Amino acid sequence: MDPIVVSEDDRDTAVRRLQEAYAEGHLSYEELDERLHQVLTANTHSELGSALASLPEEDAGITATIAAVSGRIQRRGAWRVPRTLKVESALGRVRLDLSRAIIDHSVVDIELHLGTGGAEITVPRDAIVDVEGLRTGWKTPLHKTPRRVRPCGPRIQISGAMGTGRLKIRHARR
Repeated sequence: MDPIVVSEDDRDTAVRRLQEAYAEGHLSYEELDERLHQVLTANTHSELGSALASLPEEDAGITATIAAVSGRIQRRGAWRVPRTLKVESALGRVRLDLSRAIIDHSVVDIELHLGTGGAEITVPRDAIVDVEGLRTGWKTPLHKTPRRVRPCGPRIQISGAMGTGRLKIRHARR
């Protein structure tokens, strides 16, 4: 199996983590410079991971809320998913990509509170998805479980309420 190539989002997230670690005093200027070079020249996730080694863990927290009155809410790349994620938007689209996210919990609750606008959630290939707790006002969620994959990954439980948009759930290819 070929190693997954580092995306620009992954690279941006790693640069942000290094800058935060420097600002908090965990890295000297020389270490920051050296690790930034590693991140900017990394081709694989293992190379990226070695540049972030020994940094304090990002706070995965128990609950996090992402909210917007209008516009797009988007999370993708190598972000840390909390145990409970609340997403609130009156108008606009929501895109959550968990395919490369760091998921430390065996169960993740995503609570959607959306007025107008749809949501797209990409889950890991082996994830188990449960939408039983989601109330929709207009269209039922679209979700196809992939064939030939044994669901042994995290359990993603989606609940809350959606107005006029549709929830589309897809499993990552890898």
